[in-house]
Amino acid sequence: MAEPYRSSLSITFSVWRALFLREALTRISGGRGRWFWIVAEPLAHMAFLAFVFAEIRHRVIAGIDPYIWIVVGLSAFFIFRRSAVQSMWAIDDNQAMFVYRQVRPVDTVFVRAALDGFLNLLIGLVALGILVMLHHDVVPEQPLLVFSGVFGIWLLGLGFGLIASVPIVLVQETSVFLNFLMLPLYLASGVIFPVAMIPHPYAQWLAYNPLVHALETIRLGFSSSYHVIQGLDMSYVYLWALVSIFFGLVLQLRFAERVVAQ
Repeated sequence: MAEPYRSSLSITFSVWRALFLREALTRISGGRGRWFWIVAEPLAHMAFLAFVFAEIRHRVIAGIDPYIWIVVGLSAFFIFRRSAVQSMWAIDDNQAMFVYRQVRPVDTVFVRAALDGFLNLLIGLVALGILVMLHHDVVPEQPLLVFSGVFGIWLLGLGFGLIASVPIVLVQETSVFLNFLMLPLYLASGVIFPVAMIPHPYAQWLAYNPLVHALETIRLGFSSSYHVIQGLDMSYVYLWALVSIFFGLVLQLRFAERVVAQ
């Protein structure tokens, strides 16, 4: 009997589903301790900074509850960071999967970015749930702004992963620089300080960072009284995301055979 016809799109979705389950099971097989630290590390990070800002330094940050400001900002940045860092190692970690002709290097990057974005979104929801139990109002005033910011920041992480995953396989020394890059991004994205309170012209310099616009938009979505930076523009975030994804896809196509052969 002839095999039923399957479209390329159907095969792609089947590959993504299989890779997603494999990645998830790999995380589980690391033991309960591994899952615990995946959740506990970002929550502990949020709890410490929230205590410092809310109980020691400020009662209000730029017109918003400091607990909401810290938790929302860190949760969003972790979505970017984990999606970017984990997906940039996707090709190198999945070399054994490329013996199957249906699996392409770019598939592993997409799947890993999706898994880590989803996991960190859940962690952020857990953190907000804890704030609800502490009697904080965590219902966003403008949910569409929150969704726009979260999706935009995940796309930036995906674009970073698509670009970085190629040089890491071809020249592994680049991993040192790419991992180090996360620290200045953390400090320059307004994660732990309000960008709107930074004096001119330094705030305008930081506004060239698309992560700043995404984080500010998410916080504004939670509280309309939040003092945002001048020139807040989510289209700037999506332009950066689309350009980085396009450039990443070009790299994936250009070096597909070389990264598989490594």
